[in-house]
Amino acid sequence: MSIPATSLRRGMSIMFNGEPCRVIEFQHHTPGNLRAMVHAKMRKLKTGATVEHRFRASDSIDQAHMETHELQYMYRDATSFHFMNTETYDQYELDEEALGDHAQWMADGMKVTAEYFDGRPISVELPNSLVLEIVETAPVMKSATKTASFKPAKLSNGATVNVPEFIQSGEKVRVNPNTGEYLDRAK
Repeated sequence: MSIPATSLRRGMSIMFNGEPCRVIEFQHHTPGNLRAMVHAKMRKLKTGATVEHRFRASDSIDQAHMETHELQYMYRDATSFHFMNTETYDQYELDEEALGDHAQWMADGMKVTAEYFDGRPISVELPNSLVLEIVETAPVMKSATKTASFKPAKLSNGATVNVPEFIQSGEKVRVNPNTGEYLDRAK
């Protein structure tokens, strides 16, 4: 389905140069007595690369037909991450490049939302918070308070986040995998 360039909105999935892209930012310009244009910043969904392009207001753009399905992470081998569709039990492989920064947060049994293009998953979206155990951090300081400074802590999945001084090894914490930030202690 084609849409006019002036209908572009943030978050839309479109086809650009034969590849599916997500619109990150857009600006509609009408400079003086010249023709209107739409300046769009897009992220290629297959590679994660960012591109910018100026569309004329009269250009028509094809929307990318994306599907979303829930996948469960199973395991990692030397070259890829293996997932299973929870509805059809089909198994898929995604390489580390396709996962990008999300690769370090993968944990056995984790459920993620995947975007499909042409029947194959091309990107995943992590949940807003994960509960992980701290396996290594500096010892607790006696003077540590809730508003004290932060210290690095290694989590059970191998990622490192900054946690408050009063957190100790063996505790479970809630982190935001999209930003890599400590949220709070897990109950």
